[in-house]
Amino acid sequence: MTALPSLPEVQQKVREIIAEQALLEPGDVTPEATLEELGIDSLGLVESIFAIEEAFDIQVPFNANAPEASDFDISSVATIAREVHKLVTEQG
Repeated sequence: MTALPSLPEVQQKVREIIAEQALLEPGDVTPEATLEELGIDSLGLVESIFAIEEAFDIQVPFNANAPEASDFDISSVATIAREVHKLVTEQG
């Protein structure tokens, strides 16, 4: 059985994925940054979600057509990382 990634490990990978979508360096993606501040539009958000699902082998409960109706908090990089860590723990 593989050990589940720690929250810091999840945070780092999420930052890398978001940085790739925003065409930034991972160090430029701060935990408190919003996707909007990073220049990620709705298509970039969907691509980020797909990349996160693939990287962590999880299913993200996210409706791209109604992100505000989702249980998955995308309000900042830090909240995305916490949500992903929670899903990895639940689904792992």
